[in-house]
Amino acid sequence: MNFDFINVGIADYAIAKAPNILRTVLGSCVGICLYDPQLKIAGLSHIMLPSKNEKGGNDKKYADTAIELMLKEMESMGALRERIVAKIVGGATMFRISSNSLMSEIGKNNVLKVRDVLARLNIKIIAEDTGGNYGRTIDFYSESGILRIRSLGREEKVL
Repeated sequence: MNFDFINVGIADYAIAKAPNILRTVLGSCVGICLYDPQLKIAGLSHIMLPSKNEKGGNDKKYADTAIELMLKEMESMGALRERIVAKIVGGATMFRISSNSLMSEIGKNNVLKVRDVLARLNIKIIAEDTGGNYGRTIDFYSESGILRIRSLGREEKVL
C-alpha cells in the first residue's frame, strides 16, 4: 500500500485520509489528533500556546483557535463531529526554570486548554500521553487511528 508521511510543523495542522500518516515532534507543545473512524479522516494540530489574546497572527498556533479550525475543515470533508474522537500528546516541561516562571507552566497550561476546548466542542478524549520532561515524535495513522509515540531512551507507546 502506498502512503505519504505528512509532516506537521509548529503552529500548523494537517488533515489526511487513509492510508496517509501525519507526523510531528513535540516538546511543551501539544499534538491534538482528531479522527473520524468511519471515513478514516485524521487531523493533527501542533499548538504552541493555550490562548490567542491579540488580533491577527496565526490562528493555528493556539489551542482555542486551531482545534476549531481543524475540526471545521474535517467536517467540510464529510467527517461528523459525533463520530470524531481525540488523542492528545505532549505538554512536557522541557526546561528547568524557577517554578514561578510562566515558561515552566506552558506545557501544563497547553494541556489544560486543549482539554477545555475539546470538552466545549463535545469531542471525547480517548487516549492521552502528556506531561513529563521529554520530547515526543508522533505518527498518527489515518488508516486505523493508531498513534505511535517515540521518545529518546523510552519504549515506544501505541495509543
